Amino acid sequence: MARAIWSGSISFGLLNVPVRMYSAVARRNIALREIRESDSARIKLRRFADGTDEEVPREEIIKAYELTPGQYVPLTKEEIGALAPEKTRAIEVQDFVDLDEIDPIYFDSPYYLGPADGAEKAYALLAKAMAASGKVAICHFVLRNKENLAAIRSDGKVLTLTTMRFADEVVPASELDILPDKETKPAKREQEMAEQLIDSLSTDFEPAAYKDEYREQLLALIERKAEGKEIVAPQAEAPKATKAPDLMAALEESIAAVAGRKGGAKAKGKAKSSATSRKKAPTKVPAKAKAKAKKSPAKSRAKAKSK
Repeated sequence: MARAIWSGSISFGLLNVPVRMYSAVARRNIALREIRESDSARIKLRRFADGTDEEVPREEIIKAYELTPGQYVPLTKEEIGALAPEKTRAIEVQDFVDLDEIDPIYFDSPYYLGPADGAEKAYALLAKAMAASGKVAICHFVLRNKENLAAIRSDGKVLTLTTMRFADEVVPASELDILPDKETKPAKREQEMAEQLIDSLSTDFEPAAYKDEYREQLLALIERKAEGKEIVAPQAEAPKATKAPDLMAALEESIAAVAGRKGGAKAKGKAKSSATSRKKAPTKVPAKAKAKAKKSPAKSRAKAKSK
């Protein structure tokens, strides 16, 4: 059974639903160690005071805020601890909002919320009511001594909680000066072609269709080296120049490539179904033969007697 990483309750109004929180993400990162090549000795990191060769014991290390380069404001554990958010066990709902009003840039880490023992009925009630309303709950809660903003969603059966970034943590694009001063307008025909390309590439979202190719290739490389196989690093190819000289030509070429790819897939599908139908279809009998076969045996015998 999955292990809960936090337990508490969802509270809003007079409703209180005890829940347990479970991680909704399984990290698939491949951990690589640093070793000395000659004898495979592990490399360990040590803490040294800047500008010296003296290692600093952990008990002498404190936190500090850097005001200006080289100027720090030291903070003791007691001072930081006094400001830590109160460790409550409540996920306090502040508002219910429409999901499409939340820019995905605010979302961070997802978790599952499951009912605590004895809270199954209240949990199911909340899940169904939220799904029927189409709303998500915006709430606050404390996890690992940190105050979190979060959104709770429901599919009618399971509640999911996704931590969110606070407004002042998101940098507006307008502050980055990443867009040109003069607004550029694409030609109408170019925009129509771009929309057509988007439409031709549109499909239903299937999460399993997208894979971490780098991780798979790295695992395969590790397996081959572990088996003692010789590895020859492929030579990186120089990037090829774009054939299309302008936007319109690039769009037309892209649309044609997508159409050709989809057409090829359809043709393969048709050929496969045609081959299958040929295998299953019964042998055709000529119409004349069918007519002869339908003649009654009695009539055939009568005709033979008259002769």
